[in-house]
Amino acid sequence: MKHPLFLEPVFKERIWGGTALRDTFGYSIPSAKTGECWAVSAHAHGSSAVKNGPLSGKTLDQVWQDHPEVFGFPDGKVFPLLVKLLDANMDLSVQVHPDDDYAILYENGDLGKTECWYVIDCKEDAELILGHHASTKEEFKHRIESGDWNGLLRRIKIKPGDFFYVPSGTLHALCEGTLVLEIQQNSDTTYRVYDYDRCDDKGQKRTLHIEKAMEVVTIPHIEKVHTPEVKEVENAVITVYVQSDYFSVYKWKVRGRAVFPSQQSYLLGSVLSGSGRIVNHGIQYECNEGSHFILPARFGEFSIEGTCDLIISHP
Repeated sequence: MKHPLFLEPVFKERIWGGTALRDTFGYSIPSAKTGECWAVSAHAHGSSAVKNGPLSGKTLDQVWQDHPEVFGFPDGKVFPLLVKLLDANMDLSVQVHPDDDYAILYENGDLGKTECWYVIDCKEDAELILGHHASTKEEFKHRIESGDWNGLLRRIKIKPGDFFYVPSGTLHALCEGTLVLEIQQNSDTTYRVYDYDRCDDKGQKRTLHIEKAMEVVTIPHIEKVHTPEVKEVENAVITVYVQSDYFSVYKWKVRGRAVFPSQQSYLLGSVLSGSGRIVNHGIQYECNEGSHFILPARFGEFSIEGTCDLIISHP
């Protein structure tokens, strides 16, 4: 398998969703409450399907199971990553995710969830919640029980182009008016701590998970600052955001024809803006704004030609 796999996204309606996924990328979304695009997903709650080539129509989880050569014959039983686009038209719930050890024990063997965010766009003066101000579990619990959310939550001003690494155990939330690309472990386990006392369209408040959150949240908050490393190659600027145990994430800003060396690992790609083409062994593959793809392991040297910004990741 020596050609890119282009993927059909899966869309999720959310209480906090909007129309930015349609307005920005031209996607056909299910409603004006569309919060998530699962762009590269092999999760049981929504697996994206291959759009091209001999594997067309197969879901990514099927490809992972039946064609391990695409991924370099990996060891893991499940595809390790999940790439999403999130339209926070309203505030998301304040939440925390468990690590692998806790999730395997208490979430039917699911993975934990370390994630990261690249801010594609946001309103002026937008912010997000990342961490908290409590020094002890007792203080953390007291501030929750007394409703002292302003005293508890750590808010950060954001702008387009910002990147945040969010390890498991970190209290966090995206806030109103934010469009992000999220790369995370392949998990859908979330413990809600606060949901602004809002109700769904049936008048029901969403379930909170305070006890589990108390068991997994990191106290006191530990700041994980990753300073981007920027390097220039011919016709491209490469920004290295993070290289962690779970994933490595880069931004490729291509302006012309940029050549990239053969990679041992498979690569996940998302085109955030512009258009171009991937060229490998003389064969061209169009990739436009909103495209998501996987380059197989040992794809060989290739070039990207055009004017486009991509987020690239791999396990």
